[in-house]
Amino acid sequence: MRSRRMAVGVLVSVAALAFVFTLRAAQPTKSALIDVTVHEGTSMSVGVSPDGRTLAIDMQGSIWTLPSSGGTATRITDLFNDARQPTWSPDGTWITFFAYRDGGYDIWAVAPDGSNQHKLTWGPFDDREPIWSHDGTRIAFSSDRGDALGSDYNIWTLDALSGELRQVTKNAADDYMPSWSPDDKEIAFASAREDGQSVWAINVATGAERKLSSAGGRVDAPSWGPKGEVVYHVTTGGGRGAGAGGPESSRYEIGGKSITGSENVFAFRASWTPSDFFYVSDGKIRKRSPGDNVGSSPQTVEFSATMQVTRAATAYARRKRDFTSTVPRQVLGVVRPVISPDGKQIAFAAVGDIYVMPVGGKPVNITKDAALDTDPAWSPDGSQLVYSSDKGSEQLQLWIRDMKTGQSRAVTNITTQPQGASWSPDGKRIAFFNVDGMWRVAQISVLDVASGAVTKVHDELPQPGMPAWSPDGKRLALAGIAPMTRRFREGTNQVLTIAALRPDGDRWFAPAPLLSIDSRGGCGPAWSPDGTKMAAIYEGVLSVWPVAPTGEPLGPPRRVTSESAHAPSWQGDSRHILYQSLDKLRIVDVETGEARTVPLDLKYTPAVPTTRLVVHAGKLVDMKSPATKSNVDVVIEGNKITSVVPHADGNHTGAQVVDASHETMMPGLVEFHSHLQPDYGESQGRAWLAFGITTVRSPGNTPYEAVEEREANEAGVRPGPRVYGTGYLMEWQRVYYKMGIAISSVAHFEMELQRAKVLQHDLIKSYVRLPDLQQKRMVEFAHSIGVPVATHEIYPAAFVGVDNTEHTAATSRRGYSPKMATLQRSYEDVVQLFGKSQRILCPMISGGGARKLFESEPDLKNDPRFKLYPAWIQAQVAQQPGAAVFGGDPAGGSGKMVMDIMRAGGLIVAGTDTPNAINMHGELMSYVMAGMSTFDALKAATVNPAKALALDAGTIEAGKLADLVMVDGDPLVDIANTHKVRRVVANGRLYELSDLVRERASRTNSAARRH
Repeated sequence: MRSRRMAVGVLVSVAALAFVFTLRAAQPTKSALIDVTVHEGTSMSVGVSPDGRTLAIDMQGSIWTLPSSGGTATRITDLFNDARQPTWSPDGTWITFFAYRDGGYDIWAVAPDGSNQHKLTWGPFDDREPIWSHDGTRIAFSSDRGDALGSDYNIWTLDALSGELRQVTKNAADDYMPSWSPDDKEIAFASAREDGQSVWAINVATGAERKLSSAGGRVDAPSWGPKGEVVYHVTTGGGRGAGAGGPESSRYEIGGKSITGSENVFAFRASWTPSDFFYVSDGKIRKRSPGDNVGSSPQTVEFSATMQVTRAATAYARRKRDFTSTVPRQVLGVVRPVISPDGKQIAFAAVGDIYVMPVGGKPVNITKDAALDTDPAWSPDGSQLVYSSDKGSEQLQLWIRDMKTGQSRAVTNITTQPQGASWSPDGKRIAFFNVDGMWRVAQISVLDVASGAVTKVHDELPQPGMPAWSPDGKRLALAGIAPMTRRFREGTNQVLTIAALRPDGDRWFAPAPLLSIDSRGGCGPAWSPDGTKMAAIYEGVLSVWPVAPTGEPLGPPRRVTSESAHAPSWQGDSRHILYQSLDKLRIVDVETGEARTVPLDLKYTPAVPTTRLVVHAGKLVDMKSPATKSNVDVVIEGNKITSVVPHADGNHTGAQVVDASHETMMPGLVEFHSHLQPDYGESQGRAWLAFGITTVRSPGNTPYEAVEEREANEAGVRPGPRVYGTGYLMEWQRVYYKMGIAISSVAHFEMELQRAKVLQHDLIKSYVRLPDLQQKRMVEFAHSIGVPVATHEIYPAAFVGVDNTEHTAATSRRGYSPKMATLQRSYEDVVQLFGKSQRILCPMISGGGARKLFESEPDLKNDPRFKLYPAWIQAQVAQQPGAAVFGGDPAGGSGKMVMDIMRAGGLIVAGTDTPNAINMHGELMSYVMAGMSTFDALKAATVNPAKALALDAGTIEAGKLADLVMVDGDPLVDIANTHKVRRVVANGRLYELSDLVRERASRTNSAARRH
């Protein structure tokens, strides 16, 4: 662990691809850097030097300086600091800021000429928002330093000479954004107290606190002026998460009175001279006096700054999926392999079914059904296997198979989705997580096997891991998220134990304090059958530690492997563990460390149709042009379009003919951002198709489930869209989602990149807390194997060649978005960084459009397609159009951002970040509401994503994959017509809407395609 003290001024120094693909074209030359000169900054702050002559700004994560009268800004830090909110030392010697260079926010200082950049704080905690005392002896900042299992933000001070740290505030609420009083006796700060609508101050010597001001909205960024006045920021309406209603505003106040009129003031501290202050509003640097009349215009300080970007699309050779080959492929998507108590057999899920394999033998498919079967677990005596399946129902239930008789029976009948089943030591109960919300939010429940009674033993948790039983059967252990604070959702994955019988309180344990279990999705903890040990994945490898019967750690985790590990499963002897290592199954003796590979030979054959199909379309929107054609025949051989010709009876000879003469044909839609997970079962695939979506890109999942989705689709075992996917969202040290991973080091990061390569993921996702330098490495690695990188970030992502950005705003480690400022507005820097790099943006602003669909079609919420979804999604639909909507305002800042980026040259692709397919149609409606033509809106779900995926689809013409949708009405006349689906052709297969919404269709001869 890094030391936390330092004086100011001291300088601190696999396997080869096994499936068929091609690299598109020859290797291109390295893409040239393109200059981008801008005059506005989004979510930018400013600090003025003590002599008033120089300004420091934090344009897009770097510190820049410029004359206070305006001019050209000079960058004085490199691109990879994520440096924010600069302030000056009183003597002008240092510019201080907080930065995220190596995976945590620390306080840094740099000389105004860019020399001698160095850390002032370090350690595993986040330190933010530094500001110097007027006498130059101390720096105040906010920090989440505290309990490894979760604390809160407090105000701290750093002694500039000794480096000593001192905690100032100790309230349980989050306190942040400090500012010194003119005499340095008090520190003002914003706080989560009183719903975040007050400014507070604390006496540094005595600790006495007082409230300085209250406001009718969210309060941030107090700044104490030289005459004792306090300027603070207030947000009202929906802008930047304010709880207060009323009109949208983002302003400065003094003593409850607005001083900035209708400006969109960014929520950062004002920076003072003796008579006035600098700040940023509407993307511009401003200067005004606290005595200015309300509504008076501030002085604008004009500036320019030049950044550089790369055009990723021309920087590397793109890997291209082969959808026509029928050569058998090795199964890689092996989900939850578990070893039998006697160590002789392994059960696992793959390509839609449950398999059992003798160790050293061949796998046997024991389910062979049309359902999604997953998550097997052995009973303690090995005589039974429990698993999740939706056979016989539209949603997942628990099933038990008698291994002697081969008979299976459903043992639950509930409206939620049970997964992650685990038997009690006596074999009488089964614990499981019970999904009842988006992205695996779940309760923990216990099934009494004999009676069938299901008892909830814990309320909803944020994506809990699989439960494991204590040796006495009284408690359950699972991986839970321990957020560091309430201010930010991220934390570490630690061991949560809960009562399995009667309420007895939660108990948290951190086997390695401040080190996270890698993920809650497949990384343990697994409790040994004798109750003396737990196993989990730390830093990419398998670790074991001793525990008490309560689950309390009795020692630190000990590594038992040095290779990539996943899904640990104990043998009954409590000595051997089965785990996955990349594309292999391995068994390790935890006492000797000896490990051996268990051979697994399982292949599937891609299901490519061999039929000839002719669709007679009354109208055709081919997306090659905005003109609608009439009376057309589209001829399909196998899964490819062979011709598009005027209708004639002669075209129909020897073919299956589809009469769509009263319908409009358009290309199948691509959902560019939805996380595919087994929660929704087999019916989710039919739901996508029923809403006209023939391809889904899934930019985050657990690594092996992601591959199972792709392989099941390719094998044709579940009807659904073709799948482009990846594994974990790659985080750094902290994490939020179950589908995320808390990477701990550079070595761990390289292991995860190799797993993505071996499992043949279609992209790699850089998530919220991955440092910029590691994102650069990710791009180098991903592009070397021909796959793209996705991120929430904008810069330096656009410099290093990240292919696309997800969301107009969304989660940011800073607590605010560098893409979208207060009031959901973006400025020239954001627009031009996208435009000049021609980068991909997936906006995800479906809410307003979805609401309009439900408002204009009141009966839409009764559409039978919604019956394909779990009860909690159906309940959301039933509340429309009055329910809360997802995404930004298409008629406001979010819509303007999308249109500005499109006009500047960015590539807009449609995605929703939701599992409900109606939201894709809401997304397209939102684009039209923002001012996009219906043709351009439809391009965002067809032509553009096909280009982004290197997919031969998106238009209807000879040579393209046969992904087609027939709808009532013309979508180029009314974009709402895209949801009025009557039939779909996906990968050359015809699906009638009536068949998709009926109970599950059989998978004819599907088992024959798995070997």
